Amino acid sequence: MPIDQQAPVALFLFAHQDDEFGVYPLLDAYRRQGVRVRCAYLTDGSVGKVRSVTRNAESLAVLGQLGVDAADVAFAGAQLGIPDAGVPQHLARAANWIAQWLISAGTPLAIHVMAWEGGHHDHDAIHAVTVTLAHDMGLLDRVTQFSLYNGARIPAPLFRILSPLRENGNATRSKVRWAMRVRCMRYCLSYPSQRNTWVGLFPFAVLHYVLRGVQELQRVSMARIDQRPHAGRLYYESRKFFTWEKMQAALAAWRAGRIGSG
Repeated sequence: MPIDQQAPVALFLFAHQDDEFGVYPLLDAYRRQGVRVRCAYLTDGSVGKVRSVTRNAESLAVLGQLGVDAADVAFAGAQLGIPDAGVPQHLARAANWIAQWLISAGTPLAIHVMAWEGGHHDHDAIHAVTVTLAHDMGLLDRVTQFSLYNGARIPAPLFRILSPLRENGNATRSKVRWAMRVRCMRYCLSYPSQRNTWVGLFPFAVLHYVLRGVQELQRVSMARIDQRPHAGRLYYESRKFFTWEKMQAALAAWRAGRIGSG
């Protein structure tokens, strides 16, 4: 479907190439409605021997099947030199880019960002920055969050996927038709460079689409980003990727820098 430059715009912020798996049905629904979809990835996606160009191509292929034009996909992380798992260390750089991207969209129909859920520290860092910027721009009522994975109320190192935290408030649920559920499961197999990750994720994705088959979204709030996502160890803590204390310190330093530069 050709891009309609005058069409309403929905924005999606992702950390990593494949994070779009949390919103396959939503992306499809927007494009069917004629809404222009713009996506941004805030890390370069390079992991080990896997180059960012490989991961970019995988996500572009999936997004293309969902009707998203390649011209509307920005790989900001590669432009900014933000590595996978490095967003908290580059908050100012990420925030400046996101701010300009939001401004370029005018008044978007909607802004969708990864949930504040303690799953991956990159996800939470981008969430906090996006919510803060949207609040300052008067766009907070247009922002919703979507779950990817978290370790709430489940023994480590287990996790849940596509499971919104009750701490984030009520979720709106849209039933996904069966044909789309099958497509979603097929899309989950479209990231060969991330085979090891998807060996763990795919069985849970299948269970989600077979047993539940819903797209869930929650509102966001400034208050939540000062609160621990949930009680107990966060998933990124149980995997020893990051800590809540480091997240607080990174966000505090970014906020202090904003005040200082103002």
